[in-house]
Order: sequence, then C-alpha cells, then structure tokens
Amino acid sequence: MPSEFALIRRHFTRPARHTDLAVGDDAALIRARPGMQLAISTDMLVAGTHFFADTDPEDLGWKTLAVNVSDLAAMGAEPRWVVLAASLPGADESWIAPFARGFFACCEAFGIDAIGGDTTRGPLNLCPTIFGELPIGQAITRSGGRPGDELWVSGAPGRAALGLAHLKAEIQLAPGWRDDCVAALQRPQPRVALGLALRGLATAMLDVSDGLLGDLDHILELSGVGAEVDEAALPLAPLIAACGDPERAFQACTAGGDDYELLFATPAARRDDLAALSARLELPLHCIGRLTDTPGQLQLRRADGRLEQLAVRGYDHFGRDA
Repeated sequence: MPSEFALIRRHFTRPARHTDLAVGDDAALIRARPGMQLAISTDMLVAGTHFFADTDPEDLGWKTLAVNVSDLAAMGAEPRWVVLAASLPGADESWIAPFARGFFACCEAFGIDAIGGDTTRGPLNLCPTIFGELPIGQAITRSGGRPGDELWVSGAPGRAALGLAHLKAEIQLAPGWRDDCVAALQRPQPRVALGLALRGLATAMLDVSDGLLGDLDHILELSGVGAEVDEAALPLAPLIAACGDPERAFQACTAGGDDYELLFATPAARRDDLAALSARLELPLHCIGRLTDTPGQLQLRRADGRLEQLAVRGYDHFGRDA
C-alpha cells in the first residue's frame, strides 16, 4: 500500500505557474500582485451530506474545487491557488487517481495552482481552501445592494435540483434533459468570467448554493433592503421541459440549491450593459425582480399580479431542514 507522501507525490503534485514555493515543504509561499488583495474561501464536502458515496470520483474531483471557485467568482475575484485537506477511508488508488484527474482538470480550466494540503485516514471528507486576487477595493460583496437595483441571475438555476431528484428516483427527467441536469449537479460550471466582468457593475452578489430565494435573503439582510421577485421572469421554461411539472420546476428554481449560478443586483440604468455582457459570454442573464426599500421583506409577484409575502430559508446544516 502506498504511503501518504507517495500518494501526494503521485497524484497531487503538479508544476506551479504563479507560486514561489508549492507542494513539498512545511508551507507554500505565494504573493499577491501589486495593487491586488487576496480573497480566501473554504467549502467542505462530506460523503452522505454533499454527495453520494458512489459518485464518480472524477466528477467529484471537479466539483470539490468548482464549488470553491464559485465563491471567488461571486466576489469578482480571479482564482489563483488552492490547498486541499482530505480525509480518506483508505489508500485506494483506483479511486484517488480519477479524483485527482477531475480536481486538476478544474485547476487547468481556471488557471489554479494546487500548492499543498493534508491527507489522513477517516470518513470521506474533502475540504479545499481557495485563494484568489482582485484589485483593492473592487470586491463585490453581499452588502452593497440599494433600493431600485434590479435583481439578475445567470443560467438556469434548478437543473441541479432536478438532477438530484432524478438520481434519487423521485422523478423521471425527459431523455433530452437528463444528462444536462445531472451534469449541472455533478460538474457545476463556476461563472468566473461573469464575476470578473461584473466588477464596477454589480452592487451586490453571491452564488446560488442553498436555493435562489434563500440565498437572496443574505443580500437583503446585509444590504438592509427588501426584494420583489417576478414569478413570470424566472427562467422556468427549461426546467418545465425537463420534468414536465410546473410546480416542481418552480420549487427547483427557487429553493433547489447546488447550482452555483450568480445572483446579483445592478442599477436599472445598466440593463443594456448586461444584455451586451450576456451576448459576449454566451450566457443567459435573467432580470427576475428588484430590490425595495422595505428591509428584510421578500415578496413574490405571481403571474396574475398578486403579491405574496415569503418567509424562505435556505438549506441549514443544523436547522430543521438538515
């Protein structure tokens, strides 16, 4: 059986591109470029909580890093470095090798150096910490939203929730959509290019990991605003096509989570800029509502014009929904 250090050398050591000292010493050495500040995030994935134990390891390797990359995209930061701490049940190279392939495929896709970490024996638990850069003072936080700003979301949130429901045999997806929804769950695509392009344009932003409306509540709390979301503006059409159930599609879009799309606010006067950005990135962007001057109040305008008060909670690992 290979040793811990042999596994690291064989599967988790790659040439570094923008690192002073990477894997192999007691600590890595990095430096931010002049005029830049570091953005740092960590997001743990635990077997049985965040993924099925029999998930394809190459897909899992990609997702382990991708969900962390998404956190930097949500700040308008460029991902640069990652360290990975992993608890593994054993030194099973038939699992570790494809996991590493997926992990480093994500590194390559976003120009990230893997610069260290740790491994130990235990229940399967994967915990990357990612470091990125952005110009000083240009971070897009959750606290900058203002009444009158429009609310936008990228892509088609809800596909991952439908993919999960399909894998759990709760629903049957249309054949033409099945692979797309499962891929949205297992191989999420962080919106880094969008996040970078929204510097100076978005007033508040986050990534949708725990459900669109539940995550929106974080912007409302930190920005001290309310929101009105238009049901008719939600990107439900692809979800309805996938599952054939409008109510299930609505729940997946608004409360499904695990999408890692970006939800952001911009001044209403910048709508043309967003249309141009959507075309340039070949990424659908949907205006789904607006921020209001009623702090904490979240309302849904139904298709018939009725306004409903919402009390939406995102996923909480220690709450009643966990």
